[in-house]
Amino acid sequence: EVQLQASGGGLVQAGGSLRLSCVASGFAFDDYAIGWFRQAPGKEREGVSCSENTAYTAEYSESVKGRFTIPRDNAKNTLYLQMNSLKTEDTAIYYCAGDPRYTWYFKRGFEANYWGQGTQVTVSS
Repeated sequence: EVQLQASGGGLVQAGGSLRLSCVASGFAFDDYAIGWFRQAPGKEREGVSCSENTAYTAEYSESVKGRFTIPRDNAKNTLYLQMNSLKTEDTAIYYCAGDPRYTWYFKRGFEANYWGQGTQVTVSS
């Protein structure tokens, strides 16, 4: 059974840090495009950061570039989202997702084979 289990969300003050984890099982984690996406209240889901696989550099949305990184531990089938210098506008439900193809649609969160259940991140002012 394919699973993506996201965790680590919570409430943090602006300027603080938080690390999300996404543990994958049931598919070839090393060979998949995988990334983080978010959906804020009243807004569409958007891509935060993703990478094609371990051989390629991760891409980041302009809104998080320089503040977020996505280290991955292939031995643990785990993708992280390290979020620093958090802003109130980062408040959203964060999802991890995986797909065998690294497409324009995947990078923008429009489609993916596998989605995690989402974890809430709330940044207070």
